[in-house]
Formats: sequence, C-alpha cells, structure tokens
Amino acid sequence: MHYCVANIPGAVPNTSTLALTNATLGYALALADKGWRQACKDDPALAKGLNIVEGKVVFKAVADVFGLPYEECVL
Repeated sequence: MHYCVANIPGAVPNTSTLALTNATLGYALALADKGWRQACKDDPALAKGLNIVEGKVVFKAVADVFGLPYEECVL
C-alpha cells in the first residue's frame, strides 16, 4: 500500500530525509564517479531521467509539450 500527502514528509523530517537519501545516493555517486554519460550507459533507469542531450530533446513527453523535435537518445 502506498500513501502520499504533500505535507507528510514535514511531519517526519528525519525519516523522510533518510528515505530520500537512501533512494538517491547511489545515483549521485554513480554520476560523480563515472560522469553522466557512462553512468547513464551503465544504468537504464538513470538514463530514463534524461530530457535533453547535447541540445536535442530525448524525452518524448517534453518534446510534445513544447512542440519541439524529438530524437532518440544515443549515448
């Protein structure tokens, strides 16, 4: 079961901070250690977070919303 209310993290700031850190630290370390390109090549989940690469919109939803051309992401 999942429960989400915008102000709940404020009710448990220490717990929510630890949860966020645990969920994101691995990505931050991979980016710092490998650089964004290699980290995204190694982790498809991280690569899904890319919106623009070298000036090209590589996330279709962003391209559609702004009426921009979409290009397949090539790392």
